[in-house]
Amino acid sequence: MKKEVIIWMGAGQIGLAIVRRIASGKKIIIGDKILANAQAAANTLNTVGFDAMALEADLSSRESVLSLIAEACKHGDIHYLVNSAGVSPSQASVETILKVDLYGTAILLEEVGKVIARGGSGVTISSQSGHRMPALTPEEDRLLAITPTEELLSLKMLQPQNIRDTLHAYQMAKRCNVKRVMAEAVKWGERGARINSLSPGIIVTPLAIDEFNGPRGDFYKNMFARCPAGRPGTADEVAHVAELLLDDKGAFITGSDFLVDGGATASYFYGPLQPGCK
Repeated sequence: MKKEVIIWMGAGQIGLAIVRRIASGKKIIIGDKILANAQAAANTLNTVGFDAMALEADLSSRESVLSLIAEACKHGDIHYLVNSAGVSPSQASVETILKVDLYGTAILLEEVGKVIARGGSGVTISSQSGHRMPALTPEEDRLLAITPTEELLSLKMLQPQNIRDTLHAYQMAKRCNVKRVMAEAVKWGERGARINSLSPGIIVTPLAIDEFNGPRGDFYKNMFARCPAGRPGTADEVAHVAELLLDDKGAFITGSDFLVDGGATASYFYGPLQPGCK
């Protein structure tokens, strides 16, 4: 029997928290570049009554993304997309960040948008980091939003001489995610579907713990200590917002991005996290 299908890319803790909220009675197709990660997530879900299947999938490869979508379509109509795949600016190169987080996300939104069912919805996980860099020009924002996917990495602003470091690459990727969601929402809307993004702040996950213990650990610890919430967030707190966006209760919300950062971005611009504040 065919079911409504969820495509979940990137088998991390935030994605797992989201999927658990929407997956009862549905087929979950989990894609991850490391198959063992997808299998572990599928086992976690299947042992508590969900119906999940693990596949190896590389977000940065259109061929791989198309293969994942083709397999998903065998099980029913695709009604949901949860994209929580990505790499860390502390652990990946500039080239990898742009290829995975920027180009790969653009591929996924584009290709799922071609098959998403009427009434379907999706969320992609961006980051508060994209809100921290200085504003781009309207033309630069437009280029990130609507440049054909296969031409994105050729944009002048994304060339090595214009990317300062891995953090800058990550910020550009996340800014692009938000702009791509806006542009794709128009196309998804033609199919009667919706797509939004979430920009979490410091969320406690195994990857975040690695970051806390890495070269930028003090920076992150200071960020959550001095944000209005005074603490890091949890995957469940991000999932609460995602659940609304994926549900019919969020039917009037599309093409939007939501900060879930405990007020860290607000503090960065107008509070004690402003650059230069002690």
